[in-house]
Amino acid sequence: MKKNMGSVDKIIRLLLAVGVAVLYFTGTISGILAIVLGLLAVVFVATSFMSFCPLYLPFGISTIKKKLN
Repeated sequence: MKKNMGSVDKIIRLLLAVGVAVLYFTGTISGILAIVLGLLAVVFVATSFMSFCPLYLPFGISTIKKKLN
């Protein structure tokens, strides 16, 4: 797997996952919504740690900053 996620992208995903966790543990979300958002949060955390997003691949998207020479 070639990395296709930059630092900003990873930070945003982790912050969203933390936000979902806070909403869940404070009782703001529950039921099916909590399950769906919880699964999405797990995917966000996993892709952040791998620095790879499979959905970016077919579209050729990369959020890694390119070095200027």
